[in-house]
Amino acid sequence: MSTATPDPTVPPLDLEHPSAIEPGPVPLARRAFAEAIGTALLVAVVIGSGIMAVRLSPHEVGLQLLENSTATAFGLTVLILMFGPVSGAHFNPVVSLADWFLGRSQNTGLKARDLAAYIPAQIGGAIGGAVLANLMFALPAATASHTSRSSGHLWLGEIVATAGLVVLIFALVRTGRTALAPPAVGAYIGAAYWFTSSTSFANPAVTIGRAFTDTFAGIAPASVPGFIGAQIVGAVIGAALVTALYPGSSRTAAQ
Repeated sequence: MSTATPDPTVPPLDLEHPSAIEPGPVPLARRAFAEAIGTALLVAVVIGSGIMAVRLSPHEVGLQLLENSTATAFGLTVLILMFGPVSGAHFNPVVSLADWFLGRSQNTGLKARDLAAYIPAQIGGAIGGAVLANLMFALPAATASHTSRSSGHLWLGEIVATAGLVVLIFALVRTGRTALAPPAVGAYIGAAYWFTSSTSFANPAVTIGRAFTDTFAGIAPASVPGFIGAQIVGAVIGAALVTALYPGSSRTAAQ
């Protein structure tokens, strides 16, 4: 068995001062690049597994969703493990915004200049991931989706999914359990595919990227603003719950 040589520029996890999504003194350009690549791969997993599911299990929508959600849950877990030490593995503008907002009072989390780099990187990466997935399956590089997702019950599903995601991430950070973040976040998203009406996009960048594919995982461009609006509402609710339930930034569960 071999082990990889650790990157000396990436600090080890500090269990006394945990922060799963605050990666430490890594140059901003490298962190933004990691966010772009990680988000691209996440969207490629979501779209690519959806395409494969339809091809392998035609006319079996439930089985297609199972295949899509399983690949996404495992893929997200792996991507967080890969890119977490570099950028914090946000891959999600609302997570980055929540990190900035919740960290302001104690000077932790992302700074405004980090947000200005992270969010465009995430959106650009998501679009690139959609193009990559389309090309891998011999489809046009980009095609506007015709799958309409513009209904109130779907927006409510997005509010619930996004609020739960934000609470999960920052509960782990604020109770010193950041090592559990990769499997916990992957498991949550995999489960939320099934318990939310919207199949848990919970991510504005991924939502934009999925508008560029007319496949199983697509969303019509006209439906994107409603989903993003719901995700922002969910993030606000999630941040409020984190503030109420976990007011200390590094408090452990035992405390």
